[in-house]
Amino acid sequence: MSRRRKNKKDLPVFERVQIYDAGAEGKAIARIDNMVIFVPFGAPGDIVDIKVIGKRKSFYEGEIIGFHHYSDVRRSPKCEHFGLCGGCKWQHIEYGKQLYFKQKQVVDSFERIGKIKIPAFQSIIPSESEYFYRNKLEFSFSNRKWLTDISSENINDTTTNGLGMHLPRMFDRIVDLENCYLQKEPSNSIRLFLRDYGIKRNLTFYDSRNHHGFLRNVTIRTTSTGQTMVIISFGYDDNNEIAELVNQLSTAFPQITSLFTVINQKRNDTIYDLALNPAHGKPYITEMLENLEFKIGPLSFFQTNTEQALVLYKIVRQFGSFKGNELVYDLYCGTGTITCFVAKGVKSIVGIDNVPEAIDDARENSILNGIFNTAFVVGDLATTLNSDFVIKYGAPDVIITDPPRSGMHPKVIKQILEILPEKIIYVSCNPATQARDISLLAERYLLAEIQPVDMFPQTHHVENVSLLIKKSLISEQLV
Repeated sequence: MSRRRKNKKDLPVFERVQIYDAGAEGKAIARIDNMVIFVPFGAPGDIVDIKVIGKRKSFYEGEIIGFHHYSDVRRSPKCEHFGLCGGCKWQHIEYGKQLYFKQKQVVDSFERIGKIKIPAFQSIIPSESEYFYRNKLEFSFSNRKWLTDISSENINDTTTNGLGMHLPRMFDRIVDLENCYLQKEPSNSIRLFLRDYGIKRNLTFYDSRNHHGFLRNVTIRTTSTGQTMVIISFGYDDNNEIAELVNQLSTAFPQITSLFTVINQKRNDTIYDLALNPAHGKPYITEMLENLEFKIGPLSFFQTNTEQALVLYKIVRQFGSFKGNELVYDLYCGTGTITCFVAKGVKSIVGIDNVPEAIDDARENSILNGIFNTAFVVGDLATTLNSDFVIKYGAPDVIITDPPRSGMHPKVIKQILEILPEKIIYVSCNPATQARDISLLAERYLLAEIQPVDMFPQTHHVENVSLLIKKSLISEQLV
């Protein structure tokens, strides 16, 4: 039985509480009376003291302030920054258990959120690599890095500069990373070089609270073919300093294939609406999937785990059971990876995305691979996918959809229900929104298969592929 005591703000501290599950956003779950408590960095089986830091109508948010018993599923985190950086919140849980909780997340989403009866399915497919699996990472420069074990008298303008990832719930603070185990070299070395270079030259690191500073963000993309792209975002233009940094970085790292700079004077960090300057090397890098080659530009979407992307796309192809005579729509197609991957097995395929640069890459990727039964269209799916579109391109036999985490717009779902393809293959990085969307499609479709895939070890994120078959088609087959 837990005991309760109060702190200065009248928020309670609960003692000797058992963690019993892992839940939303990677947080552990405990329960006090009829209230759920969400806490980060816990593991099912832990017995802990929890300080409440926030209270909602039906749940608490808390943090662990003491341990009485460590769970049997715990392991020592690999990263020295674990507990501060929010990038790998499940490093402390053994990988087999991570997979268990991810699969449970998929099942719970469909059964509790979607109210959908799920078919028997194969266990989640694990990632081949537990670490160094990402091909893209974004880091932020900051003049307000998180300081530990440092006295106030030793603090000056440069000791607060850092380059890393934002602390959870703290937009203006970053963890100054010494090592990151998510991306292969030269990612770590490039990040450390840029940080140290900025400090040595006394360049200003970005102040996200007051919106000023020279060094702002850096994105590093790598490929299995050994290529590297770096995109550096600056808070203002300084041609001489930018040119010198580009020269020093490209000289220190000749393996950088492609280097871009961008001036971002907005209050947000997005660069999709800004002009990018190709400062060194080629304007793209290339990746291989099976025998297909893909050009990736600075704004292109590509699955961040290349090894598992191949696994994912094979499942899409398998679920399609293509015979060679199908017309297919690929919604949210990005750079056309799925489009090209299934194109040779179908009659024709139309890819749609709202990012013009991604569609340009998709067209180029199709030509690059000698695939000529594709068409690519720029447009917002909510308005582009309509009856005129179907008249122009034909009614699809199969729709493949891979929307963002927020899921499909209700107008897209409505239009799909009007088109009524024989099959829908729904790829999602968010089982909750996927289940929500499929529950709306369940009026005319049966959920025939699901296959979870782990794309993001050490995190709570999970990818899931669902196959929906038109109910009337099943009825015809039974007659």
